Amino acid sequence: MLEMKRLRLLWELQTRGTVAAVAEALSYTPSAVSQQLSLLEREAGVPLLRKSGRQLELTPAARALVRETEHLLAGLERAEAALHRNHSRISGTVRVAVFQTAMLALMPQTLGRLRERYPELRVEMVQYEPKSALRETWARAFDLVVAEQYPHHSTAHYTGLDREVIARDALQLALPPADAAGGAFANVTRLQDVADMPWVVEQPGAASRHWAVQLCRSAGFEPDIRYETPDLQAHVRLVESGTAVAFLPGLVHGGMESRVRRLDLEGAPERTIFTAVRESMGSHPAQNAVRAEIVRQASLIDTPEAVGNL
Repeated sequence: MLEMKRLRLLWELQTRGTVAAVAEALSYTPSAVSQQLSLLEREAGVPLLRKSGRQLELTPAARALVRETEHLLAGLERAEAALHRNHSRISGTVRVAVFQTAMLALMPQTLGRLRERYPELRVEMVQYEPKSALRETWARAFDLVVAEQYPHHSTAHYTGLDREVIARDALQLALPPADAAGGAFANVTRLQDVADMPWVVEQPGAASRHWAVQLCRSAGFEPDIRYETPDLQAHVRLVESGTAVAFLPGLVHGGMESRVRRLDLEGAPERTIFTAVRESMGSHPAQNAVRAEIVRQASLIDTPEAVGNL
């Protein structure tokens, strides 16, 4: 009889590529992972792994096992969900991955209300970049992800993930106060007016940066990117100080005081905020409770009106 925990390690190796990555994801030591995979190979009675340079490759027999293991893992999750549906109270642990602005604007209220309504429910939350968070949710490191998608920049789709759009978030040009930098930003009426200004954006590879650069190029200029940070609160502070301009989503301003002037953009671009869970866990009461409260809080968010249009 093949041991399920060892089959999971083989599935993880196929998913993550290296023994070291599997060990890190599951909080094992690499030697423990290697030992368990060797035991699985003995149980199977056929070669499952072969060396290719310094890496391990799965044999055809191992890949067949991985395909079946995926069904077994999903089946176990469905069984767990069925078990919890017969409980009178919502309990258990839900692991959530959230990007920064959603963590600040949605999650404090969400967690507080969940704590009041379901005292036996434990929610664990990690701030995670959306692209990686979606993959890690598919790979079972998280149970639920709150992610974002920018215009004309699709996020990866993973088989077996159920997505639900919870909000549309306006993207706007963020400008310093009119009296900052000697009034240099006071007379901005169109995007081209900030063509020579310094910009703050996220790092290369971020969907927001790709969208921002393309929008500036479509307006006829290359943005002068001087500052890079994934922290949108830092973007706000740099704009407030008169140091830079930026494109910012409305959610970043929810519930906070700011001197940033925000102008609507032509075409009213929006980013989409959505949640995603594995379909095999979609009927789990604890996961549904967390997801429903996030949706509720998203519907209550009130962001200040922009002060003008471009």
